[in-house]
Amino acid sequence: MPRRFVGALVGLTAAVAFLVGLVSARVTAPPAMAPRVTEAATSPAATWPVLAVSAEASPAPAPAAALSPASFADVAERLNPSVVNIDASSAGGGRLFRALPLPEHPDLFDRPSGRERDESRRGAGTGFIIDPAGFILTNHHVIEGAERIMVRLVGGRSLPARLVGADPDTDIALIKVTPEAPLVAAPLGDSSGLRVGEWVCAIGNPLAYEHTVTVGVVSFIGRKLYDASPDRYIQTDAAINLGNSGGPLINSRGQVIGINAAISSRANNIGFAVPINQARAILPQLRTQGRVARGYLGVGLKDIDDALARSLGVQPGEGAMVQDVTPGGPAWRAGLRAYDVVVALDGQRVSGNDAFQSAIAARVPGTVATLQVTRDGRRVSLVSKLAERPARTRSLASPRSGRGGDGRPPSLGLLVRDVDEDFVLRYRLPDEVRGVIVSAVDPLSPAGEAEFERNLVLLEWNRQPLRNAEHFRRLAGQLRPGDAITLFVYNPELRQHQLRALRMGER
Repeated sequence: MPRRFVGALVGLTAAVAFLVGLVSARVTAPPAMAPRVTEAATSPAATWPVLAVSAEASPAPAPAAALSPASFADVAERLNPSVVNIDASSAGGGRLFRALPLPEHPDLFDRPSGRERDESRRGAGTGFIIDPAGFILTNHHVIEGAERIMVRLVGGRSLPARLVGADPDTDIALIKVTPEAPLVAAPLGDSSGLRVGEWVCAIGNPLAYEHTVTVGVVSFIGRKLYDASPDRYIQTDAAINLGNSGGPLINSRGQVIGINAAISSRANNIGFAVPINQARAILPQLRTQGRVARGYLGVGLKDIDDALARSLGVQPGEGAMVQDVTPGGPAWRAGLRAYDVVVALDGQRVSGNDAFQSAIAARVPGTVATLQVTRDGRRVSLVSKLAERPARTRSLASPRSGRGGDGRPPSLGLLVRDVDEDFVLRYRLPDEVRGVIVSAVDPLSPAGEAEFERNLVLLEWNRQPLRNAEHFRRLAGQLRPGDAITLFVYNPELRQHQLRALRMGER
């Protein structure tokens, strides 16, 4: 064998031996040389795991999934069965679920316009189950003035609900259904532990898109929206819109920490939720009394800023300054005056207007309160017997289970008129679209249940063309309890033909 070939073979063998030794050394390296990645203890509100590096041994790095933030997919899956759709109907004077632009205040989701306040109306909101027996929390403004409340569960089953109690001041209402089997209740959290920047999600029925889930963060805690109310809203950028009223705001641990209630009229992604602790505090009164009684003093307060403090010779940020006293009210009878600064309530220091107002509202009407007041540089002690705080809005109408109490069968619930030239021109009706126009809908009727609306054009009744309004009224007058009909309609706003089936209620 040539010497040259032998030399090459020896060199190749040495190289292979070197590589094998290197690989073996890497495989058998002592584990103490590898850093260990461990999850450090975090506060319960944290949603991102905090990682700490240790010099201890570790068999392998943590998988990538463990380093991800909390997933709301599991949270939504658990909470979805507890979220319900609420349909509130009224023959007049109720709320239509539509936002009214208010430049200086956030919008409730369903304020009516002035023209619509006295008409029949129907709207939809959201709620969530808090008790397997069928108790459901929602917003007061969702069911205000409702004569009938229907709740649709996650499986599509609908149940009638009754109003148990409502509190306009905090915009909270408690309703109840009677289920055949226990329902899935949502766990309630503690809103006092919320932090700005914490992840939250909202579940609701915005624009009738049922069980929509959106995610955002807590933008602010304790936002004051209405000066005369005891509210302290959670502000969030989780997308909430019309139809989310009464739905839950949920933390990353799957606990309800708020009730979605309002949106800003001046910006997107600014929503507000009632803290769940406010609901917890009044639930016993709602369940037993149907309403909430709060202490009332009858004063208007003003924040003490630097300019006001300097001009009046008081300390900025100390106490609650009285700027108005309701004639004949508890404060007026106790001798409170404008410019008085309340510095203590029953011996407890008053840190500001909000704290003072909350402390008064938390007391039972009839309670005697001792006020320490700074007046013209001297201390004065006054005693007042608290009255009951007036409700912010009118009282609720009792829900009604149905109509036809005189024994007559319920009507179809539609008022119609003939198609005229103005309507044809305004909606540019096709030549073949001729029938009768819906001019009004009773929301508590079969037509209301089938979501008929004004300005639909009814073309056919059970495949029979409708000639005019008199023809329609004659056919409707022949209906009997239990009858079912199919109407062929044209929606001029969508420019679509639709089939709508109706069934008359039983006697």
